[in-house]
Amino acid sequence: MDNRDAVSAFLRSRRDRITPEQAGLPTYGQRRVPGLRRGEIAALAGVSVEYYTRLERGSLGGVSEGVLDALAHALRLDDTERMYLYDLARAAGPASGARGRQRAGRPTVRPSVARIIEAMPELPAFVMNNRLDTLAANPIGRALYSEMYADPACGGNVARFAFLSPAARRFYTDWERMARFAVGALRVEAGRKPYDRELTNLIGELSTHSDTFRVLWASHDVHVFRDSTKRLNHPLVGDLELDQETMSLPDESGLSVVVYSPPPGAPAEDGLKLLATWSATTGQEQGAHSTVVSPRGEEHG
Repeated sequence: MDNRDAVSAFLRSRRDRITPEQAGLPTYGQRRVPGLRRGEIAALAGVSVEYYTRLERGSLGGVSEGVLDALAHALRLDDTERMYLYDLARAAGPASGARGRQRAGRPTVRPSVARIIEAMPELPAFVMNNRLDTLAANPIGRALYSEMYADPACGGNVARFAFLSPAARRFYTDWERMARFAVGALRVEAGRKPYDRELTNLIGELSTHSDTFRVLWASHDVHVFRDSTKRLNHPLVGDLELDQETMSLPDESGLSVVVYSPPPGAPAEDGLKLLATWSATTGQEQGAHSTVVSPRGEEHG
């Protein structure tokens, strides 16, 4: 297994989206390709057509930073796409490939990090990895995502919930946006770790069971979660508009702390207070795989 197919598809998809007008190139007659030709990208990047053709066939191993920068400029990549290109190049190297073939384990959430999210009783908070697994959540966080935790098929994974649970399309008011960002985040992680067995299995599962995921995955778009606004429709408290902040832990775990908060004075403040009261009275246990009592009064394991 290598990442040649991913490299080739990504470069082609970025080339196809650039018009000659955007690149400042003249056009003559009818064009057979939707975007730029290989020769045009090669000229913009300052490399030969033969060399660029080899790159687009998936051979990124050993490519210099200067060439990667020129390629990113020619393809008009944004910061996330540029990072993804560099990750693909690193993963194409023999040393990275050898390390990547090792099975990736789930990092342990440090007790101090768990205490931090538990100390925010009024704000939903989670610890997540780059595969979108929720490894820890505080009580109000578990209450907010009660339908995900109540569904054993989701396994506490946000992408599984978004694409495989019927409840997700109601829960996420902006479901299409959430779906695109989830796929883009998994695409970024696949660029970093093409040999991560759990990630490969997750992508295969979602591709098999969701036509929408399969189509979005084929677009090769990439995204990084940092800050955003989440619009949710909770079965108990109704509509919530919350700001999301994602803070990467300063270590090699690849884990992040994700916190949702309402703007001051917004209606979501009252919704979260009600949700906090409900989560306290139902006595939900900690952990993504614990027993959760849903707002409908049903108990799930």
